[in-house]
Amino acid sequence: MAQIDYFFATLSPYCYLAEQRLEEVAAKHGATINYKPFDLIRAFGRTGGTPPKDRHISRIEYRAQELPRQAKKLGLPFNLQPAHWPTNGAPAAYAFIAAQNAGGGDLGKLAHAIFRAVWAEEKDIAEDAVVRACLSEAGFDPELANSGLLEGAETYARNLEDAVEAGVFGAPFYIIDGQRFWGQDRIADVDAYLAGDL
Repeated sequence: MAQIDYFFATLSPYCYLAEQRLEEVAAKHGATINYKPFDLIRAFGRTGGTPPKDRHISRIEYRAQELPRQAKKLGLPFNLQPAHWPTNGAPAAYAFIAAQNAGGGDLGKLAHAIFRAVWAEEKDIAEDAVVRACLSEAGFDPELANSGLLEGAETYARNLEDAVEAGVFGAPFYIIDGQRFWGQDRIADVDAYLAGDL
């Protein structure tokens, strides 16, 4: 059975655009997903990337065109300038890790609920009530928002190290058998790889 290491950032608009298509592809091929939330901004500093606010104007302008285009293509509601971005994405990541450890819900649905809260619902994922609502929506105990914070912080930091070591430089990023796929627009390639066509 194939395993997909899925590196994602709770504040990434491109992770939001990925929806749950990775989960659908994994289910189609009987693959498992190893969810690895990580600090993308810190990864940028270690892998040659530039945070959005520090990018050249040409890149900023392109991002402003490309994100709404992709959202429209996918039929997703999208706010290019959400009320609570940037914010502290760590609390949501810690809660995700607690849910991952506890089990009992749908991790793909939880990840998408977090992304959607930022990019479509004008919610602040640094707020406890927002994180709790995302947990509940995905079938997890909302109390997980306040449990395992130390373990969550340690795992979050370890995921960053794993990402840098594995050659991850953006999000969403998928690794299968050492093959790396970057971006929401590479899920079809993940599908083809798992099918043995790539």
